[in-house]
Amino acid sequence: MTAIEVVTAYSVALSQGDIPTAFSHFSPGAKWHQPGIHQFAGTKTGLESIGKMLSEMMAITQGSLAINPTGALMSNENLVSFPVHFTGKIGDRTVDMNGVDLFEVVDGKIVQVWLFSEDQAAEDDFWGN
Repeated sequence: MTAIEVVTAYSVALSQGDIPTAFSHFSPGAKWHQPGIHQFAGTKTGLESIGKMLSEMMAITQGSLAINPTGALMSNENLVSFPVHFTGKIGDRTVDMNGVDLFEVVDGKIVQVWLFSEDQAAEDDFWGN
C-alpha cells in the first residue's frame, strides 16, 4: 500500500466508526502530536494513549466532534497531508475551522500524526483546561 492508500483506509474506517480497523493502520508505538495548550495537547505515544485521548474528545463533545476532508490527500514520499474541516460543541462553546493533519507512514503503518489548526488559540479555548 502507498502512504496515501494507508491514510485513506484509516480515514474511511474512522468515518464508519470502525475503530479497530482504523487503528489497525497504526504502528503500535505511533505518536500523535496534538498542538496547543489545552487538556488534550501534547504528544501521545502508543495506541492506548491515542485511543484514550480520542475517546475523551468524543465524550466531552457528546459525539458532536466531526472531522471531514476538504481536499485531496497529497504525499511527499512517506508523508501525507490531509486537509480537513472540523466542528464540535461543548456546552455553549463551538469549534468550526479548517486544519491539516500530517501523517508519516513507514512500512505500511502510520507512525506519527501532527495536527495543524487555522486558529490554535480558538481551538485551545474550545477544549479548555
